[in-house]
Amino acid sequence: MRWRVLALVAVTALTAVLTPARSGYAAAGAPAPTWGACPAAPPGIQRDPRQECATLRVPLDYRQPGGRQIDIAVSRITTAKPGLRRGILLFNPGGPGGAGLDFPGQLLPALPAAVSDRFDLIGFDPRGVGHSTPVTCGIPADTAPDLLLPYPAADGSIDRNVAFARATADGCARHSGALLPYITTANTARDMDRIRVALGERKLSYFGLSYGSYLGAVYAALFPQRGDRILLDSAVDPKLVWYDQWRAWGPGIALRLPDFTAWAAARDASYHLGATPEAVEKTYYDLAARLDRDPLPADGYPFTGNVLRLVTFDRLYFDFRFPELAGIWQQVASATGAGAPPAAAAPPAAAAPPVTAARPATAALRTLADEAAVPADNLRSAQYAVLCDDVAWPRDLATYAANVAVDRRLYPAAAGMPSNAWPCAFWKYRPAQPPVAVTDNGPRNVLILQNLRDPATPWFSGYGLRQAFGRRAGFVSVDQGGHGVYLFTRSTCANDLATAFLARGELPERDTLCPGQSPGDVTGPGLAPRVTLPGPLG
Repeated sequence: MRWRVLALVAVTALTAVLTPARSGYAAAGAPAPTWGACPAAPPGIQRDPRQECATLRVPLDYRQPGGRQIDIAVSRITTAKPGLRRGILLFNPGGPGGAGLDFPGQLLPALPAAVSDRFDLIGFDPRGVGHSTPVTCGIPADTAPDLLLPYPAADGSIDRNVAFARATADGCARHSGALLPYITTANTARDMDRIRVALGERKLSYFGLSYGSYLGAVYAALFPQRGDRILLDSAVDPKLVWYDQWRAWGPGIALRLPDFTAWAAARDASYHLGATPEAVEKTYYDLAARLDRDPLPADGYPFTGNVLRLVTFDRLYFDFRFPELAGIWQQVASATGAGAPPAAAAPPAAAAPPVTAARPATAALRTLADEAAVPADNLRSAQYAVLCDDVAWPRDLATYAANVAVDRRLYPAAAGMPSNAWPCAFWKYRPAQPPVAVTDNGPRNVLILQNLRDPATPWFSGYGLRQAFGRRAGFVSVDQGGHGVYLFTRSTCANDLATAFLARGELPERDTLCPGQSPGDVTGPGLAPRVTLPGPLG
């Protein structure tokens, strides 16, 4: 088995030709969209042959709409039933930093016809991401994964993380400084409204996962009358962005890990990790401690206890990855006791050169063929940009050290990582605007889906968003673990409620608790195909 740590990403983790003349709602004087070929699909992506792409030009700074413009890459798949068409459905796969150009096509095979027949499915790479004008921080290609997510040292020290955070903040400013202050959730929501206008639509519908839930909430707050049906899955609490939202990973992992330990204990004859959930959990802590003391050799960087913790966090996202996680633990147990060590983790691709200025355009939308390559560190760089630009983080390093020490005791499975310092502690720019307030101002047109044992956005996070929206939102909890509900699980109750909302606008009158799937029943990735979403290893 190859231990490709950075290449193992969480697999959670969508269009009649539209022109301004057709709907009568394009901005005055805006050219008609020019659709054409899409850039080459990423490895492993099976692109829908109907997908078309274009580029939208938007202001870098919406306070100066006539100033520098940047690119937003947009895709569409038109409905096969124009007579049933209601409008457009935009998608965001999460992150922040996740590319969304191919996301609608990835979900389309699992999307009920009751939804896909009614909408043109619209994907886009958010500003700073992918084939939109991208950012890069010049993160070295050989950066260890437990620095990208800041796991403290085995003794709890955060010195190594602080040094990386400081150097990365410097690199972000050096490589992408002119862009960085404007890579925000609020500006991405404004870009979404520019997409709506460019496509000639009075309103847009939206499906956002994980970070995409916060993006959708901000759009609904900024443009309450422009949203049609807003589906927010595995949600972020707007009161927690961003440091406290990341700290929620600690209790989230603690609540989710027992799903796996019970699953593995029931299969002790196969994996030999322990005959009871308690024994399996002890195996995890023993293996991590053993790797802390004596990491397994690797070509690029050693396979440490922190790498095991990170790989475990990643595989807890989905029930269908439990067999893979059990196999990893089993191999580590063998390699640390007797036998050959695992192969090295593959290092990430080489860092990209600095971002260049956006090219001029003669139309609001133009084709995307033959675009430049995406920077190798783009996902992580764009993630840092959004997290650090949306809201100010603590600057006092003692705050991080104290919180790490506390959370290492409260939530040992996460080892204090969620409370540690990110580059935001040293960011060169202060937020240009305060976070957008998410309130109950607007129509009742939001549905929130939330698993009870989500390791990345815990249940209380989703409930916090539901409280912020008040009467605007319906709320569906699902008695299961994992990250992602609609199309990613076999909860018929939750999937049916979400489909009824998108297809017919039906919202549950009361908050609802749905039964969920049992990990023991899962042999594949739920209803959705194995789409690539940004996760902890992304």
